[in-house]
Amino acid sequence: MSTSTPGSAWYRSLKTATRSGLRVERATNQPLAALRGAVGVAIALFGALALGGPAMATSAALGAQLAGMATFQRSYRPRPWLALATALALSVSTFVGYLVSPWRPLFLLVLAVWAFSAGMAWVAGQTAGILASMAVTVMLVVVTLPESVPEAAQHTGVIAAGGVIQALLVQLWPVDRWSAHREALAEACASMADYARRLRHDPFAPFDPDPLMAAREAARVTPGQARSRPSELTGVRSLVERLRPALAALADPRVGAAEEGRERDRARELLAAAAEILDAAARSIRSGEGAQVPERAYRALALPPDGPVLHGIARHTALRLIGLLAEVTDALDAPAEDDQPRYLRRPGLRGLLPLFAAAVQRHWTRRSPVMRHAVRVAVVVTLAEGLGFLLPFGHGYWAAMTVMMIMRPEFSHTYTRGVARLAGTVVGVGLASGVMVLAKPAPWVCGLLAVVAVGCAYLTMRAGYMALSALVSVYVVFLLSMDGLVVRYTALERVGMTLLGGLLAFAAYAVWPTWQTVRLPQRLADYIAAAGQYAAAGLEAYGEPSQQNRRALRDALLDHRGARAALTATEASAAAEPVRERGLRPSQLSDARAAIAAIGRTTMLIEAHIPAAEGESPGATAFATVVRAQLTLAADAIRAGAPVDLTPVREAFQTWSQSDDGTPPDIITDASILTEAVTGLQDALAS
Repeated sequence: MSTSTPGSAWYRSLKTATRSGLRVERATNQPLAALRGAVGVAIALFGALALGGPAMATSAALGAQLAGMATFQRSYRPRPWLALATALALSVSTFVGYLVSPWRPLFLLVLAVWAFSAGMAWVAGQTAGILASMAVTVMLVVVTLPESVPEAAQHTGVIAAGGVIQALLVQLWPVDRWSAHREALAEACASMADYARRLRHDPFAPFDPDPLMAAREAARVTPGQARSRPSELTGVRSLVERLRPALAALADPRVGAAEEGRERDRARELLAAAAEILDAAARSIRSGEGAQVPERAYRALALPPDGPVLHGIARHTALRLIGLLAEVTDALDAPAEDDQPRYLRRPGLRGLLPLFAAAVQRHWTRRSPVMRHAVRVAVVVTLAEGLGFLLPFGHGYWAAMTVMMIMRPEFSHTYTRGVARLAGTVVGVGLASGVMVLAKPAPWVCGLLAVVAVGCAYLTMRAGYMALSALVSVYVVFLLSMDGLVVRYTALERVGMTLLGGLLAFAAYAVWPTWQTVRLPQRLADYIAAAGQYAAAGLEAYGEPSQQNRRALRDALLDHRGARAALTATEASAAAEPVRERGLRPSQLSDARAAIAAIGRTTMLIEAHIPAAEGESPGATAFATVVRAQLTLAADAIRAGAPVDLTPVREAFQTWSQSDDGTPPDIITDASILTEAVTGLQDALAS
């Protein structure tokens, strides 16, 4: 039990957030992609400056800049559509915002609605949440530029045109179009190679499913993407997925190769060959060239001169592993023959709308962190904008902009971004204002400086939020300087409004927080329930072999991985919070996670035996029913804070193991390992 006081916990959390916010990484985006984005901004800015003047150029440049930022987000969707959707959202919000801007109370009401909608956009994922927040942020600047409704309509048009320009440039000037997809699949192959190597020395090495989850997300493509996808990105992922249980089963001495002797040496030889082939696959996917597999790997897969070394289920698993590795190399070397290969379909706009509506409905509750974030950001942004109206400073919208830019659903991200935003704004505004005061550049020169700043911002987006905030601040100051807006106000006023926005955001989270710490028991319960579904699905797929049960096993595996990822993310966020009451002791949580991982590993072993299943096994099916029911009850008990009792699982296994229903001994061994893991979970939660 921690003995730290609330004050020391807050100090520790804020210290960590400050260090994280001020950190600058040595990471950049692809230079050509950054140059392409800057060219898009330049076309929109100088075209509008020549045709409509500085105010119109500012709107066009902001629309192009935001659309360009959308193309750098971590999304596997077609980037032209991201640019167009972002510019369209900004156009609509800007026009509506200008229409109501003469009536300040009505404008504040509309701003609250937009901010709330941007907060709820996080139900669709990080990319949607970030882009929606950025759209509201830019809208706060753009609504101050038009002076009439027809002029506002023109500004709306040039904002949309900026998005169109960026979308066309992405389409006509492709820069590593499939690089994110290649990297995700290559990382999955490399992680599986690393897993094979670790199994050589530790037959019970843990398995990290995160790279496979990322590869699956990257494999979801639109029909247009499927037609142009490189052949090396089709088919390999599913083979790598199927390698996972084969590797684990071969290495495990309880069901695979013997712990010592020639069998263990042969297993290590096969695992080493698998690692080399998977590493070669990763290199091939990254480069787009054929797989260069060392000859020694192929020799290791061949039958030893003195005949088979492995026997029984271990030999069957080894043959399956060799076959899958051969399919991996074939898939990389052979071009795709199908005009329309099978692929995981990514829903388009029409398919996304019902999914988004269902997600909003799930989160339409006071306990939802996304709903609480949406309410919090709507209130604070409206308050910040209202104070900007009342205070005798120029650029009052900088306070509301800061709130929209830094507030996130989680404490750690909000405070980290807040520190980075404040530091970056001080540097950026000070630098740009100094240039304006000393050099007094002409509008066209200001535009050129803005293009250079936004190009640097695109290039350094991965370096950290402080660097990005500084460069975006420089960009905005130079843009507004084209119309003489910046010269009227001091840098101190802009920094002061930024500081006000940051303090309001910090205070809002302190007054009405959404702690991830208190969600840990719920996340653990979800993980336990998903583990029960996965284990039961594996037993049922063996007990009643059918295509339907195998699909159910696949779905249960994905749910299990999703629950694990959610618990991991919540645990990481909770570690940065100044709250130490978790409902579960850290040792309990750690032991429970280890036991659930053992349940998942045992189910992997059962998966490896499914292809060899012959006929039905009523005992496996009955045991699956008990496992699913008891782990579901355990999850409910954790949510309710009640004791957990999993003894019926052991009793069901004893009944099955003594029934002599013809189930092979290997499966009974797997089930006994599963029972021990379930018992370990009970012990962890009761300790």
